[in-house]
Amino acid sequence: MLTRRRVFAGVGTAGALAAVAAVLPLSPTPAPTAAAAPPKLADDPDGRYQLTQHVQRYYQTAKV
Repeated sequence: MLTRRRVFAGVGTAGALAAVAAVLPLSPTPAPTAAAAPPKLADDPDGRYQLTQHVQRYYQTAKV
């Protein structure tokens, strides 16, 4: 017999399984390989931020 208690228990179990499935990776991730680093700029010691034309255009369009 299908009771309200069993329906709610089934919904709770399905939700918990869905949450676990969303957290688990779909496939094993390969070990990270050494990617080619972007060239460092002379005025940028860590080489992360580059003020390119694309970035400057974004700043111009983002002004309010």
